Amino acid sequence: MTETVLVTGGTGFVAGWAIVRLLQQGYRVRTTLRELSKERSVRAAIATQVDADERLRFVVADLMQDDGWEAAMAGIDYVLHVASPLSGEQTSADRYALVPPARDGTLRVLKAAVAGGVRRVVMTSAAATTRQRLDRDIVSDETMWADPDDPQFDAYRVSKILAERAAWDFMKAHGGKTEFTTVLPGAVFGPILTPGNLGSVAIIDGLAKGRPALMPMLGFWVVDVRDLVDLHIAAMVSPEAAGERFLGVGEFLWMADIARILRERMSNDDAPKRELPTFIVRLMAPFLGPLRTLAPLVGRRFGVSNQKARHMLGFRPRPATDTIVDCATSLKMPYQPGSVVR
Repeated sequence: MTETVLVTGGTGFVAGWAIVRLLQQGYRVRTTLRELSKERSVRAAIATQVDADERLRFVVADLMQDDGWEAAMAGIDYVLHVASPLSGEQTSADRYALVPPARDGTLRVLKAAVAGGVRRVVMTSAAATTRQRLDRDIVSDETMWADPDDPQFDAYRVSKILAERAAWDFMKAHGGKTEFTTVLPGAVFGPILTPGNLGSVAIIDGLAKGRPALMPMLGFWVVDVRDLVDLHIAAMVSPEAAGERFLGVGEFLWMADIARILRERMSNDDAPKRELPTFIVRLMAPFLGPLRTLAPLVGRRFGVSNQKARHMLGFRPRPATDTIVDCATSLKMPYQPGSVVR
Protein backbone atom coordinates (compact mmCIF):
# COMPACT_ATOMS: atom_id res chain seq x y z
CA MET A 1 0.00 0.00 0.00
CA THR A 2 1.28 3.48 -0.88
CA GLU A 3 2.09 5.53 2.23
CA THR A 4 0.63 8.99 2.72
CA VAL A 5 2.57 11.98 4.04
CA LEU A 6 1.07 15.20 5.37
CA VAL A 7 3.15 18.30 4.56
CA THR A 8 2.08 21.38 6.50
CA GLY A 9 1.92 24.78 4.82
CA GLY A 10 1.74 23.81 1.15
CA THR A 11 2.39 27.35 -0.14
CA GLY A 12 5.81 27.54 1.51
CA PHE A 13 9.24 27.34 -0.11
CA VAL A 14 10.40 24.20 1.71
CA ALA A 15 6.94 22.63 1.66
CA GLY A 16 6.68 22.97 -2.13
CA TRP A 17 9.92 21.08 -2.71
CA ALA A 18 8.95 18.50 -0.06
CA ILE A 19 5.73 17.81 -1.97
CA VAL A 20 7.67 17.48 -5.24
CA ARG A 21 10.24 15.08 -3.84
CA LEU A 22 7.69 12.91 -2.05
CA LEU A 23 5.61 12.58 -5.21
CA GLN A 24 8.74 11.73 -7.20
CA GLN A 25 9.43 8.93 -4.73
CA GLY A 26 5.95 7.47 -5.08
CA TYR A 27 4.22 8.70 -1.93
CA ARG A 28 0.74 10.08 -1.69
CA VAL A 29 0.80 13.61 -0.32
CA ARG A 30 -1.73 15.66 1.57
CA THR A 31 -0.89 19.28 2.29
CA THR A 32 -2.51 21.96 4.42
CA LEU A 33 -3.59 25.40 3.25
CA ARG A 34 -5.21 28.18 5.19
CA GLU A 35 -7.65 28.61 2.29
CA LEU A 36 -8.38 26.41 -0.71
CA SER A 37 -8.13 29.36 -3.09
CA LYS A 38 -4.36 28.68 -3.11
CA GLU A 39 -4.75 25.13 -4.42
CA ARG A 40 -4.58 26.04 -8.10
CA SER A 41 -1.32 27.98 -7.79
CA VAL A 42 0.33 25.26 -5.67
CA ARG A 43 -0.70 22.57 -8.15
CA ALA A 44 0.71 24.64 -11.02
CA ALA A 45 4.05 25.02 -9.24
CA ILE A 46 4.27 21.32 -8.42
CA ALA A 47 3.36 20.43 -12.01
CA THR A 48 6.56 22.08 -13.28
CA GLN A 49 8.49 19.26 -11.59
CA VAL A 50 6.25 16.19 -11.34
CA ASP A 51 2.87 14.84 -12.42
CA ALA A 52 0.90 14.85 -9.18
CA ASP A 53 -2.33 13.36 -10.59
CA GLU A 54 -4.66 12.13 -7.83
CA ARG A 55 -1.79 11.51 -5.40
CA LEU A 56 -1.83 15.14 -4.20
CA ARG A 57 -4.70 16.32 -2.01
CA PHE A 58 -5.37 19.56 -0.14
CA VAL A 59 -7.05 20.22 3.20
CA VAL A 60 -7.80 23.44 5.07
CA ALA A 61 -6.01 23.73 8.41
CA ASP A 62 -4.53 26.79 10.08
CA LEU A 63 -1.72 26.50 12.63
CA MET A 64 -3.50 29.07 14.77
CA GLN A 65 -6.87 27.24 14.81
CA ASP A 66 -7.94 23.81 16.08
CA ASP A 67 -10.39 23.24 13.24
CA GLY A 68 -9.27 20.95 10.44
CA TRP A 69 -6.34 19.15 12.04
CA GLU A 70 -8.21 15.99 13.00
CA ALA A 71 -9.38 15.56 9.42
CA ALA A 72 -5.94 16.45 8.08
CA MET A 73 -4.35 13.58 10.05
CA ALA A 74 -6.88 10.89 9.09
CA GLY A 75 -5.07 8.01 7.37
CA ILE A 76 -1.67 9.72 7.51
CA ASP A 77 1.51 7.65 7.95
CA TYR A 78 4.07 10.47 8.32
CA VAL A 79 4.03 14.22 8.88
CA LEU A 80 6.60 16.73 7.65
CA HIS A 81 5.83 19.77 9.76
CA VAL A 82 7.66 22.48 7.84
CA ALA A 83 5.15 25.33 8.18
CA SER A 84 5.51 28.23 10.55
CA PRO A 85 2.88 30.78 11.57
CA LEU A 86 5.58 33.46 11.36
CA SER A 87 7.08 35.14 8.32
CA GLY A 88 8.61 38.41 7.19
CA GLU A 89 10.56 40.87 9.31
CA GLN A 90 9.90 40.65 13.02
CA THR A 91 10.45 43.99 14.71
CA SER A 92 8.76 43.50 18.07
CA ALA A 93 10.68 45.00 20.98
CA ASP A 94 9.48 42.06 23.08
CA ARG A 95 11.84 39.18 22.27
CA TYR A 96 9.25 36.70 23.53
CA ALA A 97 6.24 38.10 21.67
CA LEU A 98 6.39 35.44 18.94
CA VAL A 99 6.75 32.44 21.23
CA PRO A 100 3.02 31.74 21.80
CA PRO A 101 2.04 31.45 18.10
CA ALA A 102 5.13 29.38 17.20
CA ARG A 103 4.78 27.07 20.19
CA ASP A 104 0.99 26.71 20.02
CA GLY A 105 0.98 25.99 16.29
CA THR A 106 3.57 23.26 16.73
CA LEU A 107 1.74 21.66 19.65
CA ARG A 108 -1.53 21.76 17.70
CA VAL A 109 0.07 19.68 14.92
CA LEU A 110 1.71 17.24 17.35
CA LYS A 111 -1.47 16.66 19.37
CA ALA A 112 -3.43 15.90 16.20
CA ALA A 113 -0.68 13.61 14.89
CA VAL A 114 -0.56 11.60 18.12
CA ALA A 115 -4.35 11.36 18.25
CA GLY A 116 -4.39 10.25 14.62
CA GLY A 117 -1.85 7.48 15.15
CA VAL A 118 0.80 8.98 12.84
CA ARG A 119 3.92 6.86 12.69
CA ARG A 120 6.49 9.69 12.81
CA VAL A 121 6.55 13.49 12.72
CA VAL A 122 9.58 15.34 11.34
CA MET A 123 9.59 18.98 12.40
CA THR A 124 11.60 21.78 10.79
CA SER A 125 13.32 23.84 13.46
CA ALA A 126 16.45 25.98 12.94
CA ALA A 127 20.21 25.65 13.27
CA ALA A 128 20.11 28.65 15.62
CA THR A 129 18.50 26.44 18.27
CA THR A 130 21.95 24.91 18.86
CA ARG A 131 24.04 28.10 18.71
CA GLN A 132 26.14 28.91 21.76
CA ARG A 133 27.23 32.29 23.08
CA LEU A 134 29.21 34.23 20.50
CA ASP A 135 32.09 34.79 22.91
CA ARG A 136 32.69 31.01 23.01
CA ASP A 137 34.88 29.46 20.32
CA ILE A 138 32.79 26.32 20.01
CA VAL A 139 31.30 24.26 17.19
CA SER A 140 27.58 23.67 17.74
CA ASP A 141 26.05 20.23 17.36
CA GLU A 142 22.74 18.57 18.06
CA THR A 143 23.54 17.87 21.72
CA MET A 144 23.49 21.61 22.43
CA TRP A 145 20.63 24.00 23.06
CA ALA A 146 20.77 27.74 22.59
CA ASP A 147 19.89 30.00 25.51
CA PRO A 148 16.78 32.02 24.54
CA ASP A 149 17.89 34.77 26.94
CA ASP A 150 21.12 35.28 24.97
CA PRO A 151 20.85 38.81 23.45
CA GLN A 152 22.20 37.57 20.08
CA PHE A 153 18.77 36.09 19.32
CA ASP A 154 15.91 38.14 17.90
CA ALA A 155 12.23 37.41 18.52
CA TYR A 156 11.96 34.96 15.62
CA ARG A 157 14.89 32.82 16.77
CA VAL A 158 13.76 32.91 20.37
CA SER A 159 10.43 31.53 19.19
CA LYS A 160 12.16 28.72 17.25
CA ILE A 161 14.23 27.72 20.30
CA LEU A 162 11.27 27.59 22.65
CA ALA A 163 8.87 26.01 20.14
CA GLU A 164 11.27 23.11 19.53
CA ARG A 165 11.85 22.68 23.27
CA ALA A 166 8.09 22.58 23.84
CA ALA A 167 7.72 20.01 21.05
CA TRP A 168 10.28 17.66 22.58
CA ASP A 169 8.73 18.03 26.03
CA PHE A 170 5.28 17.25 24.67
CA MET A 171 6.38 14.22 22.67
CA LYS A 172 8.36 12.75 25.57
CA ALA A 173 5.33 13.07 27.82
CA HIS A 174 2.45 12.38 25.42
CA GLY A 175 3.88 11.02 22.14
CA GLY A 176 2.86 7.44 22.74
CA LYS A 177 3.72 5.34 19.68
CA THR A 178 4.26 8.39 17.45
CA GLU A 179 7.97 8.98 16.87
CA PHE A 180 9.49 12.44 16.62
CA THR A 181 12.52 13.92 14.87
CA THR A 182 13.67 17.49 14.20
CA VAL A 183 15.72 18.92 11.34
CA LEU A 184 17.64 22.15 11.98
CA PRO A 185 18.44 24.02 8.74
CA GLY A 186 20.73 26.96 8.20
CA ALA A 187 19.91 29.62 5.59
CA VAL A 188 17.68 27.90 3.02
CA PHE A 189 18.41 28.92 -0.57
CA GLY A 190 17.91 27.25 -3.95
CA PRO A 191 15.53 27.44 -6.91
CA ILE A 192 12.08 28.80 -6.24
CA LEU A 193 8.92 27.19 -7.55
CA THR A 194 6.81 30.35 -7.30
CA PRO A 195 7.79 34.03 -7.15
CA GLY A 196 5.82 34.77 -3.99
CA ASN A 197 6.84 34.27 -0.34
CA LEU A 198 10.60 34.30 -0.98
CA GLY A 199 11.64 34.01 2.65
CA SER A 200 15.42 33.70 2.96
CA VAL A 201 15.72 33.74 -0.85
CA ALA A 202 14.97 37.47 -0.65
CA ILE A 203 18.65 37.88 0.34
CA ILE A 204 19.75 36.51 -3.04
CA ASP A 205 17.09 38.52 -4.84
CA GLY A 206 18.28 41.72 -3.20
CA LEU A 207 21.97 41.11 -3.94
CA ALA A 208 21.16 40.28 -7.57
CA LYS A 209 19.50 43.71 -7.80
CA GLY A 210 22.39 45.54 -6.13
CA ARG A 211 20.94 45.78 -2.64
CA PRO A 212 22.44 46.68 -0.28
CA ALA A 213 25.01 48.78 -2.12
CA LEU A 214 27.28 48.48 0.93
CA MET A 215 27.10 44.97 2.37
CA PRO A 216 27.35 44.24 6.09
CA MET A 217 29.79 41.45 6.92
CA LEU A 218 27.10 38.86 7.53
CA GLY A 219 27.57 35.15 6.97
CA PHE A 220 25.26 32.17 6.46
CA TRP A 221 25.50 28.42 6.76
CA VAL A 222 23.83 27.66 3.44
CA VAL A 223 21.65 24.65 2.70
CA ASP A 224 19.99 23.94 -0.64
CA VAL A 225 16.23 23.49 -0.31
CA ARG A 226 16.41 20.28 -2.38
CA ASP A 227 19.08 18.77 -0.10
CA LEU A 228 17.13 19.89 2.95
CA VAL A 229 14.01 18.12 1.71
CA ASP A 230 16.00 14.94 1.06
CA LEU A 231 17.27 15.17 4.65
CA HIS A 232 13.69 15.47 5.93
CA ILE A 233 12.63 12.38 4.02
CA ALA A 234 15.65 10.41 5.25
CA ALA A 235 14.77 11.47 8.80
CA MET A 236 11.20 10.35 8.15
CA VAL A 237 12.00 6.79 7.10
CA SER A 238 15.30 5.87 8.78
CA PRO A 239 14.68 3.72 11.87
CA GLU A 240 17.68 5.19 13.69
CA ALA A 241 16.42 8.77 13.21
CA ALA A 242 13.58 8.43 15.72
CA GLY A 243 14.10 10.70 18.72
CA GLU A 244 17.01 12.55 17.12
CA ARG A 245 17.88 16.09 16.00
CA PHE A 246 19.79 16.71 12.74
CA LEU A 247 21.59 19.86 11.68
CA GLY A 248 21.05 20.53 7.98
CA VAL A 249 23.82 22.89 6.93
CA GLY A 250 26.31 22.98 4.08
CA GLU A 251 28.99 25.57 3.38
CA PHE A 252 29.48 28.94 5.09
CA LEU A 253 29.29 32.00 2.84
CA TRP A 254 29.66 35.67 3.65
CA MET A 255 27.23 38.01 1.94
CA ALA A 256 30.20 39.28 -0.11
CA ASP A 257 30.88 35.69 -1.27
CA ILE A 258 27.32 35.43 -2.56
CA ALA A 259 27.65 38.71 -4.44
CA ARG A 260 30.93 37.52 -5.96
CA ILE A 261 29.29 34.29 -7.16
CA LEU A 262 26.53 36.33 -8.79
CA ARG A 263 29.08 38.50 -10.58
CA GLU A 264 31.36 35.67 -11.69
CA ARG A 265 28.90 32.86 -12.44
CA MET A 266 25.86 34.89 -13.49
CA SER A 267 27.66 37.82 -15.14
CA ASN A 268 25.61 40.06 -12.88
CA ASP A 269 27.30 43.45 -12.79
CA ASP A 270 24.57 44.78 -10.49
CA ALA A 271 25.71 42.63 -7.56
CA PRO A 272 27.38 44.88 -4.96
CA LYS A 273 31.15 44.91 -4.52
CA ARG A 274 31.74 46.95 -1.38
CA GLU A 275 31.35 45.98 2.27
CA LEU A 276 30.25 48.23 5.06
CA PRO A 277 32.84 48.33 7.88
CA THR A 278 31.72 46.24 10.81
CA PHE A 279 32.17 48.98 13.39
CA ILE A 280 29.84 51.27 11.41
CA VAL A 281 27.15 48.58 11.21
CA ARG A 282 27.31 48.09 14.96
CA LEU A 283 27.13 51.82 15.61
CA MET A 284 24.20 52.32 13.25
CA ALA A 285 22.28 49.12 14.00
CA PRO A 286 20.06 50.57 16.79
CA PHE A 287 18.70 53.09 14.25
CA LEU A 288 18.21 50.72 11.29
CA GLY A 289 15.03 48.88 12.19
CA PRO A 290 15.26 45.13 11.41
CA LEU A 291 19.04 45.37 10.95
CA ARG A 292 19.50 45.94 14.66
CA THR A 293 18.64 42.29 15.34
CA LEU A 294 21.60 41.24 13.17
CA ALA A 295 24.17 43.46 14.86
CA PRO A 296 25.52 40.72 17.19
CA LEU A 297 26.26 38.48 14.16
CA VAL A 298 28.16 41.02 12.06
CA GLY A 299 31.70 39.85 11.41
CA ARG A 300 31.23 36.53 13.21
CA ARG A 301 31.64 33.03 11.79
CA PHE A 302 30.15 30.62 14.33
CA GLY A 303 30.90 26.91 13.88
CA VAL A 304 28.23 24.30 13.11
CA SER A 305 28.71 20.56 12.54
CA ASN A 306 26.65 18.51 10.09
CA GLN A 307 28.53 15.27 10.80
CA LYS A 308 25.60 13.54 12.48
CA ALA A 309 23.35 14.03 9.44
CA ARG A 310 26.16 12.88 7.16
CA HIS A 311 26.95 9.72 9.11
CA MET A 312 23.44 8.64 10.10
CA LEU A 313 21.36 9.77 7.13
CA GLY A 314 23.82 10.10 4.25
CA PHE A 315 23.35 13.88 4.00
CA ARG A 316 25.55 15.23 1.19
CA PRO A 317 24.89 18.95 0.61
CA ARG A 318 25.80 20.18 -2.87
CA PRO A 319 28.32 23.00 -3.39
CA ALA A 320 26.92 26.30 -2.16
CA THR A 321 27.96 27.96 -5.43
CA ASP A 322 25.57 25.69 -7.34
CA THR A 323 22.78 26.55 -4.91
CA ILE A 324 23.32 30.30 -5.34
CA VAL A 325 23.45 30.02 -9.15
CA ASP A 326 20.31 27.86 -9.31
CA CYS A 327 18.53 30.24 -6.95
CA ALA A 328 19.46 33.35 -8.94
CA THR A 329 18.54 31.65 -12.23
CA SER A 330 15.09 30.74 -10.92
CA LEU A 331 14.50 34.32 -9.83
CA LYS A 332 15.01 35.43 -13.43
CA MET A 333 12.85 32.73 -15.04
CA PRO A 334 10.69 29.78 -13.95
CA TYR A 335 12.75 26.80 -12.78
CA GLN A 336 12.55 23.84 -15.12
CA PRO A 337 13.26 20.19 -14.22
CA GLY A 338 16.59 18.93 -15.49
CA SER A 339 18.00 22.44 -15.95
CA VAL A 340 20.56 21.95 -13.21
CA VAL A 341 23.08 19.13 -13.06
CA ARG A 342 24.01 18.15 -9.53
